[in-house]
Amino acid sequence: MTSLHLSFYSAFTLSALGLAFHRTHLISALLCLESMMLSMYVALAMWPIQTHTPSFSMVPILMLAFSACEAGTGLALLVASTRTHGSDHLHNFNLLQC
Repeated sequence: MTSLHLSFYSAFTLSALGLAFHRTHLISALLCLESMMLSMYVALAMWPIQTHTPSFSMVPILMLAFSACEAGTGLALLVASTRTHGSDHLHNFNLLQC
């Protein structure tokens, strides 16, 4: 495993660990999800370069579009939840109390 692979794997793993352990605020969960998507995007964009294939893959561009949609939806949920609940703490979002 090269150091480039190790950096991609460690960035994704640290983002997943951040999502698993720091679940107090919605904004921190959204940032961890965004960093996971960014590390996967960079890894997929570098893959044809490392394998020396001349073909162009549409997967990184499609993934980047989906991550932009995910970020926009997450920020809209953040604004809506802050307006209704008064904060972005995740323990306030109990679906049984609706």
